Amino acid sequence: MLTFLHAADLHLDSPFHALPPDRAAERRREQRQLLDRLAQAAHQAQADLVLLCGDLFDGQRARPETVQALYHTLEELEVPVFLAPGNHDPAVDDSPYARLPWPGNVHVFTAPQPERVALPQLGVVVYGSAFTGPHRLEGPLTGFHAQEEGEALLLGCFHGDPASPHSRYGPITTQEIAASGLHYLALGHLHTASGLQRAGWTYYAWPGCPEGRGFDETGDKGVYLGQMDDRGQVSLEFVPLARRRYLTPTLDITGQDPEEALRAFLPTARGEDIVRLTLVGERDENNEPDLTALTALASGYFYSAALYDQTTLPQALWARQEEDTLTGLFLRAMARRIQAAGPDQRPLLERAARFGLAALEGREEPR
Repeated sequence: MLTFLHAADLHLDSPFHALPPDRAAERRREQRQLLDRLAQAAHQAQADLVLLCGDLFDGQRARPETVQALYHTLEELEVPVFLAPGNHDPAVDDSPYARLPWPGNVHVFTAPQPERVALPQLGVVVYGSAFTGPHRLEGPLTGFHAQEEGEALLLGCFHGDPASPHSRYGPITTQEIAASGLHYLALGHLHTASGLQRAGWTYYAWPGCPEGRGFDETGDKGVYLGQMDDRGQVSLEFVPLARRRYLTPTLDITGQDPEEALRAFLPTARGEDIVRLTLVGERDENNEPDLTALTALASGYFYSAALYDQTTLPQALWARQEEDTLTGLFLRAMARRIQAAGPDQRPLLERAARFGLAALEGREEPR
C-alpha cells in the first residue's frame, strides 16, 4: 500500500492587501507555520512520498525566510518530494527553483514537457511538468500518455486548469486525463477541494489551497492524504490544515435581542477565524441591531469580524389566512402543520410559510 500526501496552492508570501500591515505580516508568518503542519501530517501518516502541485509561492520572488522555511520542511520530510511549479511561481531563471539548491529528496520539474522519474524502491513512477511563465495555453497533458511500466504505480504531479478547455493556465480535459495512462493524477490550481474524481481508469483530484486568503476562499482548507493499492485503486482523506478560516455565517435574530443572540452564537464558533456575519430574520422595530456595538463585541472574539444587517420588519403573516384564495388555502395548511409540529420544527415551518407567501405575492424575499 502506497501512502502519499498531495498539496498545492500554498501561495506563500501572499500580500494580504485587505489587512493592516501588521496583520498582513502576521498572516504571512502563519503561512510559513503552515509548512510545519503539512510536514506533521505527512509524518503522522507515514507518507511514502509528497506531491506539491504548484503555486507554493504567490509570486516569482520570495522572502528569504520563506524560502528557508520551505527548504527545511522539505528536507525534514525525508521522503521523495515532487514539485511542479505553477503559474504564480513558474520555473524561470530568477525563481527560487532555479537559484537555489534544493534538498536531495526533492525533485523540481523545470520543463513544460512531462518528465518521468522512477522510484524503484517504492515501485512507483512519477510524471510531472512545470509552468515556465505566468500563462500556458497548451495543456500539460496534451498528447501525453505514460509508458507501460509493468506493475509500477504511475502518478502525475501537474499544475493546470481542469475547469475550462480555453483556460490560459494549462487547460486539462477529462478526455486527456482518461488517456493519460496514470493511476493517480495530482493537480493544483483551483482553490476549492475537488474530492476524488475518475476519468477512464485514472483517479484524479486537486486539494485546493491549504490556507484561505480572502472571502473567496471560505471554509475548511487543507491537503489530501492518499492511499493506493497495488492494483491502482485510490482513496483520499481530506486533512484540514488552515490556521484561520474565512467564514460567512448567518445569525437569525427573530424573536431575540440582537446582542443576546450574538453572545449565544460566539461560543459555538472558533475565535481564530475571520468572519463576515450577516444578521437575518425579523427584527423588533423598537430594538434594531446596533451594528457598531455588535461589531465591537464580535471583534473582541474573532481574529477579524464584520457584521451586516439583512433583517426585516415583522409582517402580519396570517392576515390573509381566511381568504377564499390559493394564498388563504396555503396559509391555513401551514398553520395546521405548525400547530401539529414540535417546538424545534415550528421556526423552520414558519420561515417556509413566509417564503411561500412571498412567492404567492410575487416577491423575491419574505418580509
